[in-house]
Amino acid sequence: MANWYMLTLVGPDRPGIVARVTDALYHGGCNLGEASMLRLGGNFTVSMMVQHSGDAEALAAAVAPAAHDLGLHLHVDPIRGELHRHVVPDVRVRVHGADRPGIVARVTGALAAAGLDITDLESDVAGSGERPLYVLRIEGVAQHGVKALRAALAGLGDEVDVSLEPVDTVVG
Repeated sequence: MANWYMLTLVGPDRPGIVARVTDALYHGGCNLGEASMLRLGGNFTVSMMVQHSGDAEALAAAVAPAAHDLGLHLHVDPIRGELHRHVVPDVRVRVHGADRPGIVARVTGALAAAGLDITDLESDVAGSGERPLYVLRIEGVAQHGVKALRAALAGLGDEVDVSLEPVDTVVG
């Protein structure tokens, strides 16, 4: 029976990373599950659920040559391969404010207390070096409804501008 692992790679962004890594996995006898890949600044990061018949060291060895050539840091963790359990978000929150420490902690803390199960979070620093603007986009499942989330976000006062909207999704 094949084992499931979370393969994480981090390093400088450049063309061909996904092609080289997935080719190494394919030739190493691996099967891909879910994956999340993104660019942060000039860096690239990918986390992939990988099914492999060997142990974590064998999986790392299959990917190591490509990772080394691409200048990527490689990490492997055993996981449970729970595919087909994707949670569909029903709410989207957008936050904008002057960049300062604690924005993410305050916003996510308020949302967690109001029952938001975060499924996706992205942040960015916009504006300029003199006037940085922090932008936060969150999707999740409102376990206690949108009204509870709105009340929690109202408690943030004038620190940030916040918008909250329900997400209508059709599954099936």
